[in-house]
Amino acid sequence: MNTCRVFVPYGALGTGISDEAFANGIAMNPDIISVDGGSTDSGPYYLGNGKCKYAREALKTDTRKMIVGAHQLGIPITIGSCGTCGVDEGVDFMEDICREILEEEGFSAKITKIYTEQTKEEMKAKLAEGKIRPLGTRVDVTEDILDSCSHIVAASGVEPFIKALKDGADIVLCGRATDTAVLACMPIIKGCSEAAAWHGAKVCECGALCSTNPQNGGIFLTVDETGFEVQATAADSTCTPYTVSAHLLYENADPFHLVEPGVVIDTSRAVYTQLPGGKVRVENSGITKSDVYTMKLEGAGPAGYQTITLVGIRDRIIMKNPQDWLDRLAAFAQAKLDRLGFDRKRYSFLLRPYGWNAVYGGDVPEGYVPNEIGVLLTVTADEQALATQIAKVMNPLLLHFEVAKNRPTPSFAFPFSPAEVEKGRIYEFKLYHVVEMEDPLSMVRMSTAVVGKGGAN
Repeated sequence: MNTCRVFVPYGALGTGISDEAFANGIAMNPDIISVDGGSTDSGPYYLGNGKCKYAREALKTDTRKMIVGAHQLGIPITIGSCGTCGVDEGVDFMEDICREILEEEGFSAKITKIYTEQTKEEMKAKLAEGKIRPLGTRVDVTEDILDSCSHIVAASGVEPFIKALKDGADIVLCGRATDTAVLACMPIIKGCSEAAAWHGAKVCECGALCSTNPQNGGIFLTVDETGFEVQATAADSTCTPYTVSAHLLYENADPFHLVEPGVVIDTSRAVYTQLPGGKVRVENSGITKSDVYTMKLEGAGPAGYQTITLVGIRDRIIMKNPQDWLDRLAAFAQAKLDRLGFDRKRYSFLLRPYGWNAVYGGDVPEGYVPNEIGVLLTVTADEQALATQIAKVMNPLLLHFEVAKNRPTPSFAFPFSPAEVEKGRIYEFKLYHVVEMEDPLSMVRMSTAVVGKGGAN
Protein backbone atom coordinates (compact mmCIF):
# COMPACT_ATOMS: atom_id res chain seq x y z
CA MET A 1 0.00 0.00 0.00
CA ASN A 2 1.26 3.48 -0.86
CA THR A 3 2.06 5.51 2.25
CA CYS A 4 3.61 8.89 2.99
CA ARG A 5 4.88 10.22 6.30
CA VAL A 6 4.83 13.99 6.83
CA PHE A 7 6.48 15.67 9.82
CA VAL A 8 4.96 19.06 10.72
CA PRO A 9 7.20 20.48 13.45
CA TYR A 10 5.54 23.87 13.86
CA GLY A 11 2.09 25.35 13.52
CA ALA A 12 3.86 28.28 11.88
CA LEU A 13 7.55 28.69 11.12
CA GLY A 14 9.11 30.76 13.89
CA THR A 15 6.93 29.51 16.76
CA GLY A 16 9.43 26.87 17.90
CA ILE A 17 9.51 23.29 19.18
CA SER A 18 11.38 21.47 21.95
CA ASP A 19 14.51 19.57 20.95
CA GLU A 20 12.95 16.35 22.27
CA ALA A 21 9.75 16.72 20.25
CA PHE A 22 11.70 17.52 17.08
CA ALA A 23 14.03 14.55 17.60
CA ASN A 24 11.00 12.30 18.12
CA GLY A 25 9.57 13.48 14.79
CA ILE A 26 12.82 12.78 12.96
CA ALA A 27 13.04 9.33 14.60
CA MET A 28 9.66 8.47 13.04
CA ASN A 29 11.45 8.54 9.65
CA PRO A 30 9.33 11.04 7.68
CA ASP A 31 9.35 11.29 3.89
CA ILE A 32 9.17 15.09 4.05
CA ILE A 33 9.20 17.96 6.56
CA SER A 34 6.49 20.51 5.78
CA VAL A 35 5.40 23.72 7.47
CA ASP A 36 3.28 26.79 6.93
CA GLY A 37 5.33 29.99 7.02
CA GLY A 38 2.54 32.47 7.65
CA SER A 39 -0.86 33.78 6.65
CA THR A 40 -2.96 36.92 6.76
CA ASP A 41 -4.31 35.99 10.22
CA SER A 42 -2.41 38.86 11.82
CA GLY A 43 -4.18 41.50 9.77
CA PRO A 44 -3.47 43.47 6.60
CA TYR A 45 -0.30 45.25 7.73
CA TYR A 46 2.15 42.49 6.76
CA LEU A 47 0.66 42.02 3.32
CA GLY A 48 0.28 45.76 2.89
CA ASN A 49 3.93 46.57 3.52
CA GLY A 50 5.32 43.18 2.52
CA LYS A 51 7.27 42.63 5.74
CA CYS A 52 7.55 39.53 7.91
CA LYS A 53 5.73 39.20 11.23
CA TYR A 54 8.18 36.86 12.95
CA ALA A 55 11.68 37.61 14.23
CA ARG A 56 14.41 36.58 11.80
CA GLU A 57 16.27 34.82 14.61
CA ALA A 58 13.23 32.64 15.36
CA LEU A 59 12.76 31.78 11.68
CA LYS A 60 16.42 30.87 11.30
CA THR A 61 16.41 28.65 14.39
CA ASP A 62 13.34 26.74 13.21
CA THR A 63 14.58 26.48 9.62
CA ARG A 64 17.97 25.21 10.77
CA LYS A 65 16.29 22.34 12.62
CA MET A 66 14.40 21.43 9.45
CA ILE A 67 17.44 21.63 7.17
CA VAL A 68 19.67 19.61 9.50
CA GLY A 69 16.96 16.99 10.08
CA ALA A 70 16.14 16.72 6.38
CA HIS A 71 19.83 16.43 5.48
CA GLN A 72 20.20 13.64 8.03
CA LEU A 73 17.38 11.66 6.41
CA GLY A 74 17.90 12.73 2.80
CA ILE A 75 14.37 14.10 2.45
CA PRO A 76 12.93 17.39 1.12
CA ILE A 77 11.38 20.39 2.87
CA THR A 78 8.37 22.46 1.86
CA ILE A 79 7.61 25.90 3.32
CA GLY A 80 4.55 27.90 2.26
CA SER A 81 3.51 31.54 2.65
CA CYS A 82 7.11 32.61 3.15
CA GLY A 83 7.68 35.84 5.02
CA THR A 84 4.20 35.71 6.64
CA CYS A 85 2.19 37.05 3.70
CA GLY A 86 3.84 35.32 0.74
CA VAL A 87 5.00 38.30 -1.31
CA ASP A 88 8.01 37.85 -3.56
CA GLU A 89 10.23 39.63 -1.05
CA GLY A 90 9.19 37.10 1.60
CA VAL A 91 10.32 34.19 -0.60
CA ASP A 92 13.71 35.85 -1.17
CA PHE A 93 13.94 36.62 2.55
CA MET A 94 13.56 32.92 3.36
CA GLU A 95 16.05 31.98 0.66
CA ASP A 96 18.64 34.23 2.31
CA ILE A 97 18.06 32.45 5.62
CA CYS A 98 18.41 29.04 3.97
CA ARG A 99 21.61 30.12 2.22
CA GLU A 100 23.12 31.23 5.52
CA ILE A 101 22.25 27.94 7.20
CA LEU A 102 23.57 25.81 4.34
CA GLU A 103 26.84 27.74 4.39
CA GLU A 104 27.18 27.47 8.16
CA GLU A 105 26.36 23.74 8.18
CA GLY A 106 28.49 22.94 5.15
CA PHE A 107 25.54 21.52 3.19
CA SER A 108 24.37 22.04 -0.36
CA ALA A 109 20.76 21.95 -1.48
CA LYS A 110 18.62 22.49 -4.55
CA ILE A 111 16.26 25.34 -3.67
CA THR A 112 13.15 25.98 -5.74
CA LYS A 113 11.33 29.26 -5.22
CA ILE A 114 7.68 29.60 -6.15
CA TYR A 115 6.52 33.20 -6.56
CA THR A 116 2.79 33.88 -6.30
CA GLU A 117 2.67 37.69 -6.09
CA GLN A 118 0.55 39.21 -8.89
CA THR A 119 0.92 42.46 -10.79
CA LYS A 120 -1.93 44.93 -11.06
CA GLU A 121 -1.72 44.74 -14.86
CA GLU A 122 -2.17 40.96 -14.83
CA MET A 123 -5.11 41.26 -12.48
CA LYS A 124 -6.72 43.98 -14.60
CA ALA A 125 -6.49 41.65 -17.58
CA LYS A 126 -8.18 38.87 -15.57
CA LEU A 127 -10.83 41.34 -14.46
CA ALA A 128 -11.53 42.34 -18.04
CA GLU A 129 -11.95 38.66 -18.93
CA GLY A 130 -14.49 38.23 -16.11
CA LYS A 131 -12.22 35.79 -14.27
CA ILE A 132 -12.29 37.48 -10.84
CA ARG A 133 -15.23 37.16 -8.49
CA PRO A 134 -15.93 37.78 -4.77
CA LEU A 135 -15.21 35.10 -2.18
CA GLY A 136 -17.65 35.20 0.70
CA THR A 137 -18.31 38.90 0.16
CA ARG A 138 -20.54 41.02 -2.04
CA VAL A 139 -17.79 43.46 -2.96
CA ASP A 140 -16.99 43.38 -6.66
CA VAL A 141 -13.43 44.19 -7.61
CA THR A 142 -12.71 47.24 -9.78
CA GLU A 143 -9.61 48.64 -11.41
CA ASP A 144 -9.55 51.34 -8.72
CA ILE A 145 -9.46 48.67 -6.02
CA LEU A 146 -6.61 46.90 -7.80
CA ASP A 147 -4.71 50.18 -8.10
CA SER A 148 -5.14 50.80 -4.37
CA CYS A 149 -3.32 47.56 -3.46
CA SER A 150 0.33 47.72 -2.54
CA HIS A 151 0.64 43.92 -2.80
CA ILE A 152 -1.58 41.21 -4.33
CA VAL A 153 -0.92 37.50 -3.80
CA ALA A 154 -2.64 34.36 -5.07
CA ALA A 155 -2.82 31.29 -2.80
CA SER A 156 -1.14 28.35 -4.50
CA GLY A 157 -2.50 24.82 -4.55
CA VAL A 158 -0.43 21.61 -4.63
CA GLU A 159 0.55 21.73 -8.30
CA PRO A 160 3.64 23.99 -8.02
CA PHE A 161 4.89 22.00 -5.01
CA ILE A 162 4.40 18.74 -6.88
CA LYS A 163 6.34 20.05 -9.88
CA ALA A 164 9.19 21.32 -7.69
CA LEU A 165 9.48 18.05 -5.75
CA LYS A 166 9.29 15.89 -8.88
CA ASP A 167 12.06 18.04 -10.36
CA GLY A 168 14.27 17.13 -7.40
CA ALA A 169 14.04 20.15 -5.12
CA ASP A 170 15.49 19.69 -1.64
CA ILE A 171 13.93 22.89 -0.29
CA VAL A 172 10.73 24.38 -1.72
CA LEU A 173 10.02 27.98 -0.73
CA CYS A 174 6.60 29.16 -1.84
CA GLY A 175 4.92 32.52 -1.69
CA ARG A 176 1.29 32.60 -0.57
CA ALA A 177 -0.10 29.08 -0.50
CA THR A 178 -3.02 27.38 1.16
CA ASP A 179 -1.80 25.92 4.43
CA THR A 180 -3.00 22.49 3.34
CA ALA A 181 -1.23 22.46 -0.03
CA VAL A 182 2.15 22.64 1.71
CA LEU A 183 1.43 19.32 3.45
CA ALA A 184 -0.75 17.50 0.91
CA CYS A 185 1.69 17.61 -2.00
CA MET A 186 4.00 14.71 -1.11
CA PRO A 187 1.23 12.22 -0.16
CA ILE A 188 -0.40 12.95 -3.53
CA ILE A 189 2.93 12.38 -5.33
CA LYS A 190 3.29 9.03 -3.58
CA GLY A 191 -0.11 7.81 -4.78
CA CYS A 192 -1.99 8.11 -1.51
CA SER A 193 -5.67 8.96 -1.28
CA GLU A 194 -6.10 12.57 -2.40
CA ALA A 195 -9.06 13.02 -0.09
CA ALA A 196 -7.06 11.73 2.86
CA ALA A 197 -4.05 13.85 1.88
CA TRP A 198 -6.09 17.07 1.85
CA HIS A 199 -8.14 16.18 4.93
CA GLY A 200 -5.05 15.14 6.89
CA ALA A 201 -3.24 18.28 5.79
CA LYS A 202 -6.10 20.43 7.07
CA VAL A 203 -5.99 18.67 10.44
CA CYS A 204 -2.21 19.07 10.75
CA GLU A 205 -1.64 22.48 9.16
CA CYS A 206 -1.30 24.17 12.57
CA GLY A 207 1.00 21.54 14.01
CA ALA A 208 0.26 20.58 17.60
CA LEU A 209 -3.03 22.50 17.73
CA CYS A 210 -4.78 19.21 16.91
CA SER A 211 -3.26 17.57 20.00
CA THR A 212 -3.85 17.78 23.75
CA ASN A 213 -0.80 20.02 24.26
CA PRO A 214 -0.86 22.70 21.55
CA GLN A 215 2.03 24.66 23.05
CA ASN A 216 4.62 21.93 22.74
CA GLY A 217 5.81 19.67 19.99
CA GLY A 218 4.87 18.86 16.45
CA ILE A 219 2.54 16.55 14.58
CA PHE A 220 3.26 13.48 12.48
CA LEU A 221 0.87 12.72 9.62
CA THR A 222 0.82 9.34 7.88
CA VAL A 223 -1.34 9.10 4.76
CA ASP A 224 -2.12 5.91 2.85
CA GLU A 225 -4.57 4.79 0.16
CA THR A 226 -7.63 4.64 2.44
CA GLY A 227 -7.09 7.24 5.16
CA PHE A 228 -4.59 8.90 7.45
CA GLU A 229 -3.20 8.77 10.99
CA VAL A 230 -2.19 11.64 13.26
CA GLN A 231 0.25 11.45 16.15
CA ALA A 232 1.84 14.08 18.41
CA THR A 233 5.64 14.08 18.66
CA ALA A 234 5.91 15.52 22.18
CA ALA A 235 6.05 12.97 24.99
CA ASP A 236 3.50 14.92 27.05
CA SER A 237 0.95 15.20 24.25
CA THR A 238 -1.51 12.93 22.49
CA CYS A 239 -4.20 13.03 19.81
CA THR A 240 -7.84 12.10 20.34
CA PRO A 241 -10.82 11.95 17.98
CA TYR A 242 -12.00 15.15 19.65
CA THR A 243 -8.77 17.14 19.14
CA VAL A 244 -8.39 15.91 15.56
CA SER A 245 -11.97 16.48 14.41
CA ALA A 246 -12.29 19.79 16.26
CA HIS A 247 -9.56 21.35 14.14
CA LEU A 248 -11.92 21.32 11.17
CA LEU A 249 -13.78 24.15 12.92
CA TYR A 250 -10.63 26.29 12.69
CA GLU A 251 -10.86 28.89 9.91
CA ASN A 252 -13.67 27.02 8.19
CA ALA A 253 -17.19 28.34 7.65
CA ASP A 254 -18.22 24.76 6.86
CA PRO A 255 -16.21 22.01 8.63
CA PHE A 256 -17.65 19.34 6.34
CA HIS A 257 -16.71 20.85 2.99
CA LEU A 258 -13.15 22.11 2.63
CA VAL A 259 -12.59 24.17 -0.51
CA GLU A 260 -9.07 24.08 -1.94
CA PRO A 261 -7.70 25.05 -5.36
CA GLY A 262 -9.26 22.58 -7.79
CA VAL A 263 -10.97 20.35 -5.22
CA VAL A 264 -13.60 20.20 -2.48
CA ILE A 265 -13.04 17.76 0.39
CA ASP A 266 -16.10 16.17 2.00
CA THR A 267 -15.50 15.22 5.65
CA SER A 268 -19.15 14.71 6.57
CA ARG A 269 -18.84 10.91 6.61
CA ALA A 270 -15.34 10.73 8.06
CA VAL A 271 -14.79 8.20 10.86
CA TYR A 272 -12.30 9.03 13.64
CA THR A 273 -10.87 6.07 15.59
CA GLN A 274 -8.60 6.18 18.63
CA LEU A 275 -5.56 3.92 18.24
CA PRO A 276 -3.00 2.83 20.85
CA GLY A 277 -0.09 5.18 21.50
CA GLY A 278 -2.09 8.37 21.22
CA LYS A 279 -2.78 8.03 17.50
CA VAL A 280 -6.01 8.77 15.68
CA ARG A 281 -6.97 7.15 12.38
CA VAL A 282 -9.37 8.87 10.00
CA GLU A 283 -11.12 7.18 7.09
CA ASN A 284 -13.98 7.76 4.65
CA SER A 285 -13.05 11.27 3.51
CA GLY A 286 -14.44 12.24 0.11
CA ILE A 287 -13.24 14.45 -2.70
CA THR A 288 -14.80 16.21 -5.69
CA LYS A 289 -12.89 17.89 -8.47
CA SER A 290 -13.98 21.48 -9.10
CA ASP A 291 -15.41 22.39 -12.48
CA VAL A 292 -13.19 25.48 -12.60
CA TYR A 293 -9.74 25.80 -11.04
CA THR A 294 -9.45 28.87 -8.82
CA MET A 295 -6.90 30.51 -6.57
CA LYS A 296 -7.75 32.89 -3.75
CA LEU A 297 -6.59 36.46 -4.18
CA GLU A 298 -5.52 38.58 -1.22
CA GLY A 299 -4.66 42.24 -1.56
CA ALA A 300 -3.94 45.03 0.90
CA GLY A 301 -3.20 48.72 0.58
CA PRO A 302 -2.72 51.92 2.60
CA ALA A 303 -5.64 53.18 4.70
CA GLY A 304 -4.20 56.26 6.38
CA TYR A 305 -2.10 56.82 9.50
CA GLN A 306 -2.76 56.17 13.17
CA THR A 307 -1.87 57.60 16.55
CA ILE A 308 -2.92 55.85 19.74
CA THR A 309 -3.18 56.83 23.40
CA LEU A 310 -3.77 54.54 26.38
CA VAL A 311 -5.19 55.71 29.68
CA GLY A 312 -5.92 53.74 32.86
CA ILE A 313 -9.10 54.54 34.79
CA ARG A 314 -10.25 53.36 38.20
CA ASP A 315 -12.81 55.93 39.29
CA ARG A 316 -15.59 54.22 41.26
CA ILE A 317 -18.36 56.32 39.71
CA ILE A 318 -17.15 55.71 36.15
CA MET A 319 -16.84 51.99 36.85
CA LYS A 320 -20.58 51.79 37.46
CA ASN A 321 -21.21 52.59 33.78
CA PRO A 322 -18.03 53.20 31.74
CA GLN A 323 -19.96 53.37 28.46
CA ASP A 324 -21.99 56.37 29.62
CA TRP A 325 -18.82 58.24 30.52
CA LEU A 326 -17.15 57.32 27.23
CA ASP A 327 -20.17 58.40 25.20
CA ARG A 328 -20.21 61.79 26.92
CA LEU A 329 -16.47 62.17 26.45
CA ALA A 330 -16.68 61.28 22.73
CA ALA A 331 -19.52 63.77 22.13
CA PHE A 332 -17.66 66.53 23.98
CA ALA A 333 -14.43 65.78 22.07
CA GLN A 334 -16.22 65.78 18.70
CA ALA A 335 -17.82 69.16 19.42
CA LYS A 336 -14.43 70.56 20.42
CA LEU A 337 -12.76 69.22 17.26
CA ASP A 338 -15.54 70.77 15.17
CA ARG A 339 -15.06 74.15 16.85
CA LEU A 340 -11.34 73.96 16.14
CA GLY A 341 -12.06 73.46 12.44
CA PHE A 342 -10.87 69.90 11.93
CA ASP A 343 -12.47 68.32 8.85
CA ARG A 344 -14.41 65.20 9.86
CA LYS A 345 -13.77 63.68 6.43
CA ARG A 346 -10.04 63.53 7.13
CA TYR A 347 -10.04 61.64 10.43
CA SER A 348 -11.94 59.33 12.76
CA PHE A 349 -11.42 58.25 16.34
CA LEU A 350 -12.45 55.30 18.48
CA LEU A 351 -12.49 54.85 22.27
CA ARG A 352 -12.20 51.19 23.23
CA PRO A 353 -12.57 50.25 26.95
CA TYR A 354 -10.54 47.15 27.82
CA GLY A 355 -12.00 45.48 30.87
CA TRP A 356 -15.53 46.48 29.87
CA ASN A 357 -16.50 45.41 26.34
CA ALA A 358 -13.52 46.22 24.11
CA VAL A 359 -13.06 42.69 22.79
CA TYR A 360 -16.62 41.69 21.89
CA GLY A 361 -18.35 45.07 21.75
CA GLY A 362 -21.67 43.89 23.14
CA ASP A 363 -23.68 44.56 26.25
CA VAL A 364 -22.00 43.57 29.51
CA PRO A 365 -23.76 41.30 32.03
CA GLU A 366 -26.28 43.06 34.22
CA GLY A 367 -24.70 44.26 37.47
CA TYR A 368 -21.12 43.92 36.22
CA VAL A 369 -18.79 46.55 37.71
CA PRO A 370 -15.12 46.36 36.69
CA ASN A 371 -12.33 47.14 39.11
CA GLU A 372 -10.56 49.24 36.47
CA ILE A 373 -10.45 49.70 32.72
CA GLY A 374 -7.89 50.70 30.13
CA VAL A 375 -9.24 53.04 27.45
CA LEU A 376 -7.46 52.90 24.12
CA LEU A 377 -7.91 55.92 21.87
CA THR A 378 -7.23 55.17 18.21
CA VAL A 379 -7.13 58.08 15.79
CA THR A 380 -6.98 57.37 12.05
CA ALA A 381 -6.29 60.23 9.64
CA ASP A 382 -5.05 61.10 6.17
CA GLU A 383 -1.68 62.15 7.55
CA GLN A 384 0.36 61.19 10.59
CA ALA A 385 0.60 64.77 11.83
CA LEU A 386 -3.17 65.16 11.70
CA ALA A 387 -3.75 61.92 13.63
CA THR A 388 -1.38 63.11 16.33
CA GLN A 389 -3.02 66.54 16.50
CA ILE A 390 -6.43 64.95 17.05
CA ALA A 391 -4.99 62.78 19.82
CA LYS A 392 -3.43 65.83 21.44
CA VAL A 393 -6.77 67.64 21.42
CA MET A 394 -8.24 64.67 23.27
CA ASN A 395 -5.28 64.35 25.69
CA PRO A 396 -6.62 66.64 28.44
CA LEU A 397 -10.06 65.04 28.20
CA LEU A 398 -8.62 61.57 28.74
CA LEU A 399 -6.76 62.93 31.73
CA HIS A 400 -9.41 65.09 33.40
CA PHE A 401 -12.85 64.72 31.76
CA GLU A 402 -15.58 65.18 34.38
CA VAL A 403 -17.06 62.15 36.06
CA ALA A 404 -20.36 63.89 36.71
CA LYS A 405 -21.74 67.40 36.98
CA ASN A 406 -20.80 69.38 40.09
CA ARG A 407 -18.13 66.91 41.15
CA PRO A 408 -14.39 67.54 41.54
CA THR A 409 -12.28 67.11 38.38
CA PRO A 410 -10.76 63.61 38.37
CA SER A 411 -7.27 62.52 37.35
CA PHE A 412 -6.56 59.41 35.36
CA ALA A 413 -3.24 57.82 34.41
CA PHE A 414 -1.27 57.70 31.16
CA PRO A 415 1.20 54.78 31.28
CA PHE A 416 3.49 56.51 28.75
CA SER A 417 4.97 59.96 28.31
CA PRO A 418 4.40 61.34 25.78
CA ALA A 419 0.92 59.86 25.78
CA GLU A 420 0.61 59.89 21.98
CA VAL A 421 2.16 56.90 20.19
CA GLU A 422 2.47 57.24 16.42
CA LYS A 423 1.81 53.91 14.67
CA GLY A 424 2.63 55.20 11.22
CA ARG A 425 0.95 54.07 8.03
CA ILE A 426 -1.76 51.44 8.39
CA TYR A 427 -3.25 49.09 5.84
CA GLU A 428 -6.56 47.45 5.07
CA PHE A 429 -7.58 44.40 3.05
CA LYS A 430 -8.72 45.33 -0.43
CA LEU A 431 -9.12 41.93 -2.07
CA TYR A 432 -10.71 38.72 -0.82
CA HIS A 433 -11.66 37.19 -4.14
CA VAL A 434 -10.94 34.20 -6.36
CA VAL A 435 -9.49 34.15 -9.84
CA GLU A 436 -10.33 31.47 -12.41
CA MET A 437 -7.72 29.82 -14.66
CA GLU A 438 -7.26 26.79 -16.87
CA ASP A 439 -3.64 26.00 -15.92
CA PRO A 440 -2.81 25.78 -12.17
CA LEU A 441 0.75 26.89 -12.94
CA SER A 442 -0.17 29.91 -15.05
CA MET A 443 -0.10 32.39 -12.16
CA VAL A 444 3.11 31.24 -10.47
CA ARG A 445 6.75 31.76 -11.39
CA MET A 446 9.44 29.27 -10.42
CA SER A 447 13.22 29.43 -10.19
CA THR A 448 15.76 26.85 -9.02
CA ALA A 449 19.38 27.04 -7.88
CA VAL A 450 21.80 24.70 -6.13
CA VAL A 451 23.34 26.64 -3.25
CA GLY A 452 25.69 25.98 -0.37
CA LYS A 453 28.80 23.83 -0.35
CA GLY A 454 29.67 22.86 -3.90
CA GLY A 455 26.63 24.65 -5.30
CA ALA A 456 26.24 27.73 -7.47
CA ASN A 457 25.72 31.06 -5.70
